[in-house]
Amino acid sequence: MNYQHLLDQQKEYFNSNVTRDLNWRIQQLKQVKQLVIDNEEALLKALKTDLQKPEQEAWTTELSYITGDVDHVLKHLKKWAKPRKVKTSLVAMPGKSFIQPEPLGSVLIMGAWNYPLQLVFAPLVAVIAAGNCAVIKPSDLAPAVSAIIAKLVPKYLDNSAFAVVEGAIPETTALLELPFDHIMYTGNGAVARIVMAAAAKHLTPVTLELGGKSPVYLDKSANINIAAQRLAWGKWMNAGQTCIAPDYLLTSEELVEPLVNALIKQVNEMFSQDPSTSNSYGRIVNQRHTERLSTYLDSGEVVFGGKFDIENKFFQPTIVVNPALDSKLMSEEIFGPIFPIITVDNYPAAKELVINREKPLAAYIFSKDKNQQNDWVNTISSGSQCVNDVIMFNAVPDLPFGGTGPSGMGQYSGKSGFDNFSHLKSVLKRPFFKDLPVRFAPYTDLKFKLLRKIR
Repeated sequence: MNYQHLLDQQKEYFNSNVTRDLNWRIQQLKQVKQLVIDNEEALLKALKTDLQKPEQEAWTTELSYITGDVDHVLKHLKKWAKPRKVKTSLVAMPGKSFIQPEPLGSVLIMGAWNYPLQLVFAPLVAVIAAGNCAVIKPSDLAPAVSAIIAKLVPKYLDNSAFAVVEGAIPETTALLELPFDHIMYTGNGAVARIVMAAAAKHLTPVTLELGGKSPVYLDKSANINIAAQRLAWGKWMNAGQTCIAPDYLLTSEELVEPLVNALIKQVNEMFSQDPSTSNSYGRIVNQRHTERLSTYLDSGEVVFGGKFDIENKFFQPTIVVNPALDSKLMSEEIFGPIFPIITVDNYPAAKELVINREKPLAAYIFSKDKNQQNDWVNTISSGSQCVNDVIMFNAVPDLPFGGTGPSGMGQYSGKSGFDNFSHLKSVLKRPFFKDLPVRFAPYTDLKFKLLRKIR
């Protein structure tokens, strides 16, 4: 299959300068919001079909996230797109220096299946705000959402600037062979390496939003009941299939029992004692991933949960205490509803364990100790962090979202998204005033002395 004609058409349209017009961008952003509002019921149904997402959870984390993102961008877009003045150095005077944001061209957006709407449209909002065209490749693992994206995007957005390509590996491979101006990929590290290798052939910049094992540290100063409620919400939302979900928790031995009891209490209150019958608890995306998760239960003591139904893609909220650090449960990103708890002697031991692992997408600490809080923020490298909560940084549109090292590169959300999909072009404007001769040859000792002084 050959999508070169599709990219050629977009580049031709981009070169007509239509997408540089702020009014065009604003109209397209409004259409994204209208797409979500007009089709709320159908979108929620598609999310239910693919992931059994509870309606409130789907609306909060997907639909309203997108419309809220649009509202934030519309509020600030004109300011972000303005030339940004910078100070002109003495040697370049008289003159005016500024940074001019300009669009890149055509962007390939490769979405993920765990939040199949949000992880397509949130990048798209930033891509549109910056004035680009886009080819959208939804995840084939969420087929109902992919189908509705393919159906609705042509109805609401400028067809000359935006297109949807459905499919799996063959379609993705064909798209990656093309010289896009930027590639946005959300997913896992293995595929990210393939994306980077393909992009390197064309020197195409990439934004990679990956994952990793996001740690939590909890000490005796924390309010265990409040911490447990926030942890249970963040860990078992979307059945644990969230890239910034708490992956494992570090705490002292004496806190394990009260923490486990508090977590069990929250699971029972949120999802009932039988989550398989709960309308508030989702399902694993497919049978293969359900089976994968079942293999993680071989290490450590399962103190709660552990039941699963591969055929029905159900996996119970599960807590495992002290699995081996070299087990699959502790060496691979879980991306599911299993919560390992590891005992450590103290905060320094917890910090050392985290630092010696790959940099995660998120890192969390629950503590009233200000010194520990500050030390965690200053010394633990991760994409984002919360102190005494989880995930909620994602509700702040002015906070950039993105990983570091193995958890990704590049950022989006708010202004950082606009900048990520823009080229920040440096410009110097000068009048036709006569220049000082010190700048030009022939060079002399006197010119050199003067130049050293004014520099």
